[in-house]
This record gives sequence, structure tokens and C-alpha cells, in this order.
Amino acid sequence: MDLSAELSEFLRSRRARLKPEDVGLPEFGRHRRVPGLRREELAQLAGVSVAYYTRLEQGNGRNVSMEVLDAIARALRLSDSERAHLTHLAKPTAKKRQQRAAIARPQQIRPGLRHLLDSMDGVPALVIGRRLDLLAWNRMARALLGDFDTMEPDERNMARLVFLGDNARALYLDWESKATEVVSVLRLYAGCYPDDPALLALVGELSVKSEEFRSLWAAHTVADKGHGTKRLRHPLVGEMTLGYESLKVAGGDPDLVLVTYQAEPGSPSADALRLLAQWGVDEPVDVRQ
Repeated sequence: MDLSAELSEFLRSRRARLKPEDVGLPEFGRHRRVPGLRREELAQLAGVSVAYYTRLEQGNGRNVSMEVLDAIARALRLSDSERAHLTHLAKPTAKKRQQRAAIARPQQIRPGLRHLLDSMDGVPALVIGRRLDLLAWNRMARALLGDFDTMEPDERNMARLVFLGDNARALYLDWESKATEVVSVLRLYAGCYPDDPALLALVGELSVKSEEFRSLWAAHTVADKGHGTKRLRHPLVGEMTLGYESLKVAGGDPDLVLVTYQAEPGSPSADALRLLAQWGVDEPVDVRQ
């Protein structure tokens, strides 16, 4: 991945989403040929020269200090994830050796973590890896999201399932929101691991096969996996609203995330989840039917 081009496009996209009134600048009634703040306005907010900011936005991040990056991040009103992404793009050599080592080392699940997943009876739970690969899951996750055991290893990837899978648009009632979340997480990973060939191949495949993915990728949205709610329509138990939590797994691999789903106690969704747990005791439920 060309980090200079990524840095340039990311800064332009973040600048384009801001209006003068958003940051307390007068509009002066002047016609703007492009959306968002002008470069000189952003430079003024960040306290740097227009020439310096222009070089940075053109992809020349050599020798930029963290103080300047922090000032630009504040001016652009970046989220924590976006700020981290900016740092990865502008100063990619800081952890290059560790990144190469991580890419070369297959992600593995400790036996204790697998036991934890299996012990979470009635709670769908799975472990997601660096490229949104599905690395481990329990019986309830299979019943809720799909029978991962029957899939080919390359299919066990959340991005592929969302954009190329047969069932994702029926399963996720807010598919557009889920798709944006997936792309935003992939974009963050791409900034952390720009030399990961498997990640680049995944982005290339999705770009070729999915127009929606191409459009969302071009928007340069960035986010880490967090928490929230998902609205699902399951073929056996109907609609459910489930909360989800994404928890970093302690240990040597910083890119493993444990994701759990739960329903509000006493809600119809909780009843549906219990029914699904009873239904899938003996055989996994294939939500692709």
C-alpha cells in the first residue's frame, strides 16, 4: 500500500468533512469550489504554515513531529482511531520490525481461550483476528451467525461474509451500517500493517467483486471495533436486537478481539436467543438457508 497516497487522501477526506462554522471560522460568503475547509484554514487552526501543511497533505510526512500531528489531529477533530491511523500513515517506520514479525506469525488461539468460548453457554462469542478473520467461535455463534465449521478457511472472514456472502443482507437489518463498520476496521488495520500481503489481497478481492466495498473504501472512514447494538433477522427465531462488546484479548497478540452478543434481560430478543440455544443443541443452524 502506498502510504504517501494514503496519507494524502486521508487528510483531504477529513478536511473535506469540516465546514468553517464547525470550527468557529467565518464563512465570509465566499463560494467554495470544493467541500470542507481550505488548506490555509486548516493550517491556521493547527498553528502551522500553509506550505508545511500542504507538503504533509501531498503525502510528504518525513520528519513530521508528533506535536504537529497532534495539532493537525485536533484541528481536524479526529477520533482516537483516526488519530492513531494518521500516526501510522505519517510515521510508519516506528514499529516496522514488529509489524513484519506479526505478519509472518500466524495468529493462534490459546487453549484457555477456547475453553472460555465453550463455557459461555447461551452467549454467542467469537474471536476475530487482524484481517477480520474468524479464528474461533462457540456453538451459539454458529447458531446465530452461520456454521463456520462447514466453511472453507478463506471464507471465514467477516469482510468476505458481509460483502460477498449469500446471507449477510438478510441477516443484518442495518446492513449498510455493518458494512461501513467492517470497512472502517479494515482501513485501520491497513494503516497498521501496510505491508501485509494477505490484507492487501483481501482489499483487492473485495474491491473487484463489490461496488459497495469500493465506494466505502474510497471514503477513508476509520474505526476500531467497539460496542453497540446489532439488529438481526434470523431465519428460525425472527428479529433480534443484540448488544455486542469487543474486548482485546490479553497476551502476546495485540490484534485478537473477543466479541460477545447479548440481549436485554426479559426482552423478546432474550426469548429468541434462548429459543435459538435450544434449537441448536444437537445440530448447528445454517443461517444461509
